[in-house]
Amino acid sequence: MSYTALYRKFRPGRFEDVKGQEHIVTTLQNQIKADRIGHAYLFCGTRGTGKTSIAKIFARAVNCENPVEGSPCGECASCKAIAAGVSMNVIEIDAASNNGVDNIREIVDEVSYSPAEGRFKVYIIDEVHMLSIGAFNALLKTLEEPPSYVIFILATTEVHKIPITILSRCQRYDFRRISIETIAERLRELMEKEQVKVEEKALRYIAKTADGSMRDALSLLDQCIAFHFGQELTYDKALDVLGAVDTEVFSRLLRHVIGREVTGCIGLLEEIVMQGRELSQFVTDFTWYLRNLLLLQSSDDIEDIIDASSDNLLRLKEESGMLETETLMRYIRIFSELSGQIKYAPQKRILIEIALIKLCRPDMERDIGSVAERVRVIEEQLEKGVVAVAAVGAGENVSASASAREKEQPPLPKAIPEDVQAAVERWHDIVANADMPMKQYLKEARLSLGGDSRLLVVVEDGLASDYFLRQEGHKELLEQMLADMTGREIDVTVQTVPNRETFEQSYVDLSQLIHMEIEEE
Repeated sequence: MSYTALYRKFRPGRFEDVKGQEHIVTTLQNQIKADRIGHAYLFCGTRGTGKTSIAKIFARAVNCENPVEGSPCGECASCKAIAAGVSMNVIEIDAASNNGVDNIREIVDEVSYSPAEGRFKVYIIDEVHMLSIGAFNALLKTLEEPPSYVIFILATTEVHKIPITILSRCQRYDFRRISIETIAERLRELMEKEQVKVEEKALRYIAKTADGSMRDALSLLDQCIAFHFGQELTYDKALDVLGAVDTEVFSRLLRHVIGREVTGCIGLLEEIVMQGRELSQFVTDFTWYLRNLLLLQSSDDIEDIIDASSDNLLRLKEESGMLETETLMRYIRIFSELSGQIKYAPQKRILIEIALIKLCRPDMERDIGSVAERVRVIEEQLEKGVVAVAAVGAGENVSASASAREKEQPPLPKAIPEDVQAAVERWHDIVANADMPMKQYLKEARLSLGGDSRLLVVVEDGLASDYFLRQEGHKELLEQMLADMTGREIDVTVQTVPNRETFEQSYVDLSQLIHMEIEEE
């Protein structure tokens, strides 16, 4: 007989076997015991949390000849037929591949026939958000007023894609992510049945990696057992199979970052790459490591929430005292952004190297968090007696450098036309009324005055410049918006600059001058 995967072999057969969804199980059991069964249910939640399993148990329970406390007995002919998948009373449909109007019309036609045996016909539609709008409309009337012997159970991972007309006709049940403790306990129980030795630390790591999904946890455990078949599954072996990194490596990396040792960070990343570790998992785990540090800084009684051994906890406490909270939040922000970028990136290693350099060199960024980090670094240098002096070219003094910068400033305009002044004064209103993505581009744009007294809208080279200069109609739409807002026809010239510094050196910022006493034409 062929091997059966763990998640299929140990799929719950009774409500009592379901873990982590007690709020849903209790409600459904009470409905069955009180014979208050609804006609349409919507099960929504992340993958692997038991939506389809509970739907099948519910289908067996409502047709069971001898239900026990709302659960199926598992012994009657109806229970055995449904469990074997040969019952005509339970129809499972995958909406991902049967999402058309014709597929739903077939269901609507079948609904008119009562079950040959048992009380209810149960339709389980998985991934229901994949149905087309036409299919949803075809289902609508039947879902609202089905025959008394029909129950619909809709399951989805993306409830926001389901029309409100469908939602309002269903009893909605939100499935929670399953906790690490619950998953680890279930894995331990199943490994005892399978007579497989697994280290407790390995079980907890697999439970954490599953991210709230029992099915993912069982699949990962299956993978680890197969790789080390016949041996005890230890924490280190689990890390090897899953391509993960030990927490000790994260500690070394963090200390390199705190010391602003770029070479040390890149060298450690090289080791991780050469070991064949999964880089996406590395980014996720390091972000989780930083999260644990932040929790330790935030409260004194947080040890029970952090999943770490006593030795690792001592190290985490030590490292949490080595960082300011603002600095740690900046680290988490950078790696959280990286986690979203790296999933489909072809050059994962390069992205991680850039992120590590950002952590070590806050002067590369200009956001508030990075500026605060740069100030902190300067304060540390001053405490150590190191004085930071701005670099000036050979043979120049400070006053000469200041004079040179003054010469680089563009000349002030002698007059600003009334229509341009009106446009600048109403610019915030114009931006607020624009649609995306124009709204974002206008918000980042700068206003200046051209040599022919035309309004200049200066944007950075890239997406914004392509939007206004290479795509037809967008500049004209901006001119129309200006006319509607100011009551004047205003000609706009869009110019591009490589960065904000170039704008400040080459153009006059009208938003800074418009309230000054400048003669109007």
